[in-house]
Amino acid sequence: GMSILVQYVVPDSLLFCLVWGMAASVDSQHFRSKFENRSGILVGLGCQFLLLPLLGFLVVKVMQLPSKVGIPLLLVVSSPGGSYSNWWCSLFNADLALSVAMTVASTSISSGMLPLNCFIYVEGAYGQKVHIEWQGFFIPVAVVIVAIVLGVVCGRKLPQYRDGFQILGNISGILLIVFSFFVSHGTWRHRGLGFYIAVALPCLLGLLVSAVVASYPRFGLTKPERTAVCIECCYQNVGIAQAIALTMFHGDDKAIAVSVPLYYGFVASRS
Repeated sequence: GMSILVQYVVPDSLLFCLVWGMAASVDSQHFRSKFENRSGILVGLGCQFLLLPLLGFLVVKVMQLPSKVGIPLLLVVSSPGGSYSNWWCSLFNADLALSVAMTVASTSISSGMLPLNCFIYVEGAYGQKVHIEWQGFFIPVAVVIVAIVLGVVCGRKLPQYRDGFQILGNISGILLIVFSFFVSHGTWRHRGLGFYIAVALPCLLGLLVSAVVASYPRFGLTKPERTAVCIECCYQNVGIAQAIALTMFHGDDKAIAVSVPLYYGFVASRS
């Protein structure tokens, strides 16, 4: 009924338009050269799948978070790079082609890395088997992969419309933020200070540490490339984490669990 429409169809459609618009606005020659520039992508993926989940796990352990907050946080930090990361990169003048290339790489790798990281860290933090409804995970991932492929094809076939594609992507990005806010109306306000600090910490630590790693001279990254790596590391695909949290938790726990990715996305957009 209506709730399924709201829960899946609207966010996935907006996610699709956002990613498609970003991918279609990138010059495909420039995009291919980024895949040849291995160091940028490898540094980005290392920060994304090794550094950030570890930081999230340390925060969960040190702050002894309850599972209804800790598990969604581990889901968020284990997720692939967010579709917003491309959006922020285009706003901050970072290397957009590298950002899209990293999103492509991290999204395809995430179908293996997300369950692996979640299992290691959730098991390590709580020692309990968490049953994840995998369709809630694979649908958003599939949407992102299809959108990127179609976007790159459209950008190559219709280069004269690239600016229009980017505008469409930006509008969808804004709508998706607004929509997420309405769906989880108010559930992330009125939490203890510990909640806000805990959810913000992995994001802020991730920005700091990835900035240090990316500026290591041996990697030879330019300033726009370094900016893209930092943004890509911390801006997670919170939509995927939200979809999974919706299927994993019930009742009041669900409201709290879903508020974690939303607040994380809010922090990422402010830092």
